[in-house]
Amino acid sequence: MRVLFAGTPAVALPSLEALRAAGHEIVAVLTRPDAPLGRKRVMTPSPVAARAVELGLPIIKADKIDSEAAAAITAAAPEVAAIVAYGALIPPVALAIPAHGWINLHFSLLPAWRGAAPVQHSVINGDEVTGASTFLLEKGLDTGPVYGTMTEVIQPTDTSAVLLERLSHSGAVLLAQTIDGIGAGMVSGVEQQGVISLAPKLTLEDGHVAWSDPALAINRRIRGVTTEPGAWTTLAGQRFKLGPVRLRPEVTDLAPAQLRIEAKSVMVGTGSHAVELIDVQPSGKKLMKATDWARGLANKEDVVFE
Repeated sequence: MRVLFAGTPAVALPSLEALRAAGHEIVAVLTRPDAPLGRKRVMTPSPVAARAVELGLPIIKADKIDSEAAAAITAAAPEVAAIVAYGALIPPVALAIPAHGWINLHFSLLPAWRGAAPVQHSVINGDEVTGASTFLLEKGLDTGPVYGTMTEVIQPTDTSAVLLERLSHSGAVLLAQTIDGIGAGMVSGVEQQGVISLAPKLTLEDGHVAWSDPALAINRRIRGVTTEPGAWTTLAGQRFKLGPVRLRPEVTDLAPAQLRIEAKSVMVGTGSHAVELIDVQPSGKKLMKATDWARGLANKEDVVFE
């Protein structure tokens, strides 16, 4: 089929490659405009744009689909649009351009976790199983009929970044199969059924660890916000970033936020039992092992996160 591919971050790349491998003609790539990257704020094309250049594909760069972008999409004459993490809403005028509509790959089992951050919310919530869905994009937020789903078990140590990487590959296969089926006239969408939950974009505050919470909830939150927006606490009034932690259920004598520094471990009290810090990033420094950070402390007693 003649496919318009819409996507921006690296997580969309497996889908682009899967559609090409399935023999579909990518008539154009819609992606977000170049954005400043790094400390020097160098204007950098999106991962999808960079790959499209390598493949010699026509590129439409737009942070929203205005009349100019809509005209470019129309000129490409796609039969169907495949969208993976494009990063902007598709207006009704654009939804009507491809005869078979816009097929969205969403990283949850809809109607669970509709919204911008389904994988993060799934990990934070403690879900045991998640997955991906392909569905027909419509005006509502992730409300369209579903063409297909696949499931993925969430491992106890999965961060949202690790889980999303896995889903990006298995979901790409699902998206290619869906487009194949639509082209062959063999699949149709089914209205969503089940409990609806929402997954709004996370903010920096969502990564703020409340040490009075139970250890399991803290573990899930830290894994859910890794790597974006990142987990953090404060020490001496400065933000202190945290990597995933290890549960230490045998240590129950630490008050919430109280640290215990030993030769081979750094533990923190929570609302239930302790967790062990693995990687940390103090303010103004690089990521390091928690034990290396602790060795540099002048006072190792009575250290408490705020």
